[in-house]
Amino acid sequence: MQKPESETETKQIDLGSLPDNLGYVMRRVQLEIFQHFNDALAELDIRTGQYSVLTVIARNPGLKQRDIAAALGIKRPNFVTMFDELEKRGLAVRKPSKSDRRSRALFLTEKGEKTTKELDALVERHENYWKNKIGREAYHQLMTTLHATLEA
Repeated sequence: MQKPESETETKQIDLGSLPDNLGYVMRRVQLEIFQHFNDALAELDIRTGQYSVLTVIARNPGLKQRDIAAALGIKRPNFVTMFDELEKRGLAVRKPSKSDRRSRALFLTEKGEKTTKELDALVERHENYWKNKIGREAYHQLMTTLHATLEA
């Protein structure tokens, strides 16, 4: 009887030049970081995009949907769906904008403020995990390099 594949001897797979390809390596690392991040936020049943939205609203109460969606690179229809979920959970609300009666300003609820503080603590733990994994100096150098790349 043949063993299931997971029990067979693992054969070394030749990845060719992939390990020397920046995009390939960045994507592999990104997947690992995202998985760790999602696991950290799962405790509060929040996904990565939702955390980003809550964070921006917490730091900028009263912004309009379109402004937050643009700042985070989220398509407007996807943002509306995401915000509807946050609103349904009692974490954020839409209120009439003081500057434009046709648009809505976004705010966190008291529950949303509390949840965002809890999320910030979870994210800090996540970031510390990576700082310890790759070394604090390497972490800061990597962040400096990545920010410089985005600004270029």
